[in-house]
Amino acid sequence: MKIIFISCLLLLSTLTIIHAQPDTVKVGAYVISVHDINFRDKEYTMRFWLWFVYDNPDFDFSTQLDIPNAKSIDEPEIILDSLDGKTWAIMKMKAAMKESWNVLDFPFDEQHLKVQIENTLFDNRSLVFKPDLKGSTYDKKEAIDGWSIVNFKVNEKTNDYETGFGDPAPNRSLQNFSSFLIEMDIQRNAWGLFMKIFIGMYIAFLISIISFTIKPSELEPRFGLPVGGLFATVGNKYIIDSILPESSHFTLVDSLHTLTFLGIFGTLVVSAIMLQFHDKGDDVTAKKINRLGAKYVIGVYVIANMIMVVLAIL
Repeated sequence: MKIIFISCLLLLSTLTIIHAQPDTVKVGAYVISVHDINFRDKEYTMRFWLWFVYDNPDFDFSTQLDIPNAKSIDEPEIILDSLDGKTWAIMKMKAAMKESWNVLDFPFDEQHLKVQIENTLFDNRSLVFKPDLKGSTYDKKEAIDGWSIVNFKVNEKTNDYETGFGDPAPNRSLQNFSSFLIEMDIQRNAWGLFMKIFIGMYIAFLISIISFTIKPSELEPRFGLPVGGLFATVGNKYIIDSILPESSHFTLVDSLHTLTFLGIFGTLVVSAIMLQFHDKGDDVTAKKINRLGAKYVIGVYVIANMIMVVLAIL
């Protein structure tokens, strides 16, 4: 009798352990496209395929799927089939994703994109994702325009929620959900964009340094050209800032425009000093100051620009 009782306890323990094991869901992804990248609104749109292979009939990813870091999710196209006796669900997804863009080195920036997939009903005690590493990839020709995708990968992690979502049961103040992650780094093909957004700023600086070639007696063009270049630079900065998110950090865009402001201010300072010597009748010193001022302003501006751009690229 004692032996039967012990056997029953062992059987019960074994069944409890088996029941405690979560169901494994094989999941993979194929990224069709990443588009509508919007830095100002901190978002982008992704179209992709998802597939799930599982045994548990309680799982219904058509109603239980969630993407926590998405702004909105369109109604998916769903294909249900079977594979080796298991449910095989294929879903075509489109989601507007929120993203905190890193614009410190814009336009030589590199961004990290992440899509987080979860089941809203079953936590990791009932469901654990197993990534399809071999089948998951992206469309290498059409996935994204103007950028290059590097370090594409899929993996699984546990996402912790520090709440029981109203569940009063003991030990439910922290809930853990298995998450399937689609991650990629994207690098911009930046030189064309760099020239488009900064060409106005550089032309404004070139216009301002033309004042170095004008005689000191010509006060209007001598001071008018740098002031005009200053306003053009301000306008260029407003245009670029309108496409970027607000940032408390000093970005490459801020650095290059500040350098241009200082360069134009330098031309005005040189003109003012040269004018004083000219009014005193000392044209020799005035021309010398003009010549040295031009060399220093232009030289420092060019070298500083090169250093800032190289640091951004690296």
